Amino acid sequence: MSVHIIAADEALMRLDAYSAVLDVRSPGEYALDCLPGAVNWPVLDDAERERVGTLYVQAGAFEAKRVGAVLVARNIAQHMEHHARDWPKSHEPLVYCWRGGNRSAAMAHVLGQVGWRVHLVQGGYKALRAALVKQLERQVGSLRLRVVCGPTGSGKSRLLQALGRHGAQVLDLEQLAAHRGSVLGAMEDEAQPTQKQFETRIWNTLRKFDPSQTVFVESESRKIGRLQLPVTLLACMHASACMRLQASLPVRVQLLLQEYAALTRSPQELNLRLDALTELRGKATIARWHSLVDAGAFATLVEELLAQHYDPSYAQSMARNYAGFGSCRAWPVEAADAGAFDALAREILQAGS
Repeated sequence: MSVHIIAADEALMRLDAYSAVLDVRSPGEYALDCLPGAVNWPVLDDAERERVGTLYVQAGAFEAKRVGAVLVARNIAQHMEHHARDWPKSHEPLVYCWRGGNRSAAMAHVLGQVGWRVHLVQGGYKALRAALVKQLERQVGSLRLRVVCGPTGSGKSRLLQALGRHGAQVLDLEQLAAHRGSVLGAMEDEAQPTQKQFETRIWNTLRKFDPSQTVFVESESRKIGRLQLPVTLLACMHASACMRLQASLPVRVQLLLQEYAALTRSPQELNLRLDALTELRGKATIARWHSLVDAGAFATLVEELLAQHYDPSYAQSMARNYAGFGSCRAWPVEAADAGAFDALAREILQAGS
């Protein structure tokens, strides 16, 4: 048998070296968070796991293990038949379960008996999670961040995309969080990840960066939708160098109409999201904005949202939270099309970090 026990920190450092990453927890556990690229080979599904746990409490360990062994053997056999039959002898999978106990040991034992070199994570997902959090803190400590600032609608996300196209290192937190960051910012076709998934996505992005090179990131508040930024990352952003985008009101309106085009096609959903601002802006203002939505006057709606909701506290908030905001260079955004942002990204990169 060829089973190698590996510490969680080492497993994360060598993650790209494995032929496959097998998360053998139940689908429910897997859905909450998993290693990047991990595939779910549940040794027990959610119902089976609950059944075995109940038996353990009600009938004792022996009966739970007797029933569990049958289920585990059956499930492993199905995975072997359907997923591993074409693996070459040189395949080296990484295997983990919740705590590195019976479930991952059973899968690793069978794979190892076949002749594959199996890497079994000591401590399972819990140890991996603890190691990932520590690694994330170290990653943040080595970052050279440049924070892209600008009021709502100035094209910060568009610029990050353009910078990425031109080879820059970009940490797009809103993309990782599946949310645009405002009360209207929920993605139409993608739910937000769990908090743990969000942090895993950040870790996975940062581990691929060259720490000697600048990383561009958009200025964010403490939360993106319902997710919180890691405290160490937010503190690093607040202390980092900034750059500021300047766009005229017509360009900002055009950018926002493009960004939120799906909402303009769904007036009912847009009105529901505007309702979340009732406590801040009052019933009369929300009723006014509902009337603009119903009339299809979306450009006017955007102008009023900017003037009454987004812009009033922006400069004060940025100056309070981002140390480099007051003295940073301003970069003009001339138009809302991709070509304008590509040109701006080239100019920024040519000017140096």
